[in-house]
Amino acid sequence: MKRLQILIWVLIFGLLGPVIDALGVNWGTMATHRLPPKIVVELLKDNGIQKVKLFDADKTTLSALAGSGIEVMVAIPNDQLSRMNDYDNAKLWVKTNVTRYNFNGGVNIKYVAVGNEPFLSSYNNSFLNTTFPALQNIQNALNDAGYGDTIKATVPLNADVYESPSNNNVPSGGRFRSDISDHMAEIVQFLNKNNAPFTVNIYPFLSLYGDDNFPLDFAFFDGVSNPITDKEVQYNNVFDANFDTLVWALKGVGFGDMPILVGEVGWPTDGDKNANVGYAQRYYNGLLRRLAMNQGTPMRPTSIEMYLFGLIDEDAKSIAPGNFERHWGLFKYDGQPKYPMDFSGQGQNKLLVGAKNVQYLTTQWCVFNTNAKDQSKVGDKINWACTNSDCTSLGYGSSCNNLDANGNASYAFNMYFQTQNQKDESCDFQGLATLTTQNASQGDCNFLVQIVASSALAPSIMMAAFMPVLFSIFFLQLLFL
Repeated sequence: MKRLQILIWVLIFGLLGPVIDALGVNWGTMATHRLPPKIVVELLKDNGIQKVKLFDADKTTLSALAGSGIEVMVAIPNDQLSRMNDYDNAKLWVKTNVTRYNFNGGVNIKYVAVGNEPFLSSYNNSFLNTTFPALQNIQNALNDAGYGDTIKATVPLNADVYESPSNNNVPSGGRFRSDISDHMAEIVQFLNKNNAPFTVNIYPFLSLYGDDNFPLDFAFFDGVSNPITDKEVQYNNVFDANFDTLVWALKGVGFGDMPILVGEVGWPTDGDKNANVGYAQRYYNGLLRRLAMNQGTPMRPTSIEMYLFGLIDEDAKSIAPGNFERHWGLFKYDGQPKYPMDFSGQGQNKLLVGAKNVQYLTTQWCVFNTNAKDQSKVGDKINWACTNSDCTSLGYGSSCNNLDANGNASYAFNMYFQTQNQKDESCDFQGLATLTTQNASQGDCNFLVQIVASSALAPSIMMAAFMPVLFSIFFLQLLFL
């Protein structure tokens, strides 16, 4: 039996190819219908993924990871940082979320992420004075518990913590943002003292999203006609330039050799004109090829440890940064692959192994009732549906942008119906909706059938998640005015 198991694994990895050692993925759970953690862990194992970064320390997730051998980064959300400013609370957190799982056959925890991008400019310094004390207390608690040599605390930071305001905006002008420079110097010094990495999230997609004049090819890895030259070094992609700006910023505070871990990097597939499968494939093909060749950046020529963002689409994420936020997954909401890719970086693109044993709700859709007598409130009802479910695929440049008015209504009604677990009363809309067993999908626009979730969000949480979806008002004006 043991020989048979070994043979099966040999065959699997022979088909998939070896996964790059430095490669991990982010596993987020901001979804109205979450895949059961055990199914997700099997998904990771089936695809040979051996590193995962979490955004909390959920016990059901960690229990599912126990015995898997997968290397884990657990996390403390931003809203808990102030509590970690008390050392007793930090010790309790380590006892509850690290010690509890640190046994033979338990969870292979390597990092603790203290917060998530806490110094974003948009947070208006909300976590400025609580992040560093929390980092200190958590690492000291890990040290006191005897884990300090093997488990490191770090702070995943957005690339906006550094900038290059001088020297023609080239990497060698890199320095930490002036309003947080003192805090960053303290954090860097503490990380260095504990042999912990600096963690940064880098998103070339956002360069395109934020600037229509940004050169498209510079976001990818397949060459540009006009590279940036900095101290006789040529940069032909924004990732390298961004990463090396950080290296120069670290050099500026005396720690230029500090290890850097890329906590998030990826490309979304919907929710914007530049968020699509073709660009995502192009980006990952270039990135993974470089990793497989152990190719880093001009300032750090060797391979870089990084975590792709993200594993699965999350339909309850905030869309304040943009509609694309819910579409970063390598896998769809149900754990099925979106497109071929090769984790070995060898260019042998094949579909990843999809999640197994996924249970779906009844195969039915809620669509617009073209026979409805009074259609005067269609716009109001679409707005209601989209405020309480995910309609980001209807936005400009997205996969369902080309639907007609009836199609928009059908899509919105169905998303609400599926989010509400197909309850009968959720497909009414004062007679404007009706049920059908005929697949309502149109072209590239997928009308989904939701999965049976391991834990659906409570109605109040779902409402809070979807209230920011104000973009629906905007596109409704375009459709109906």
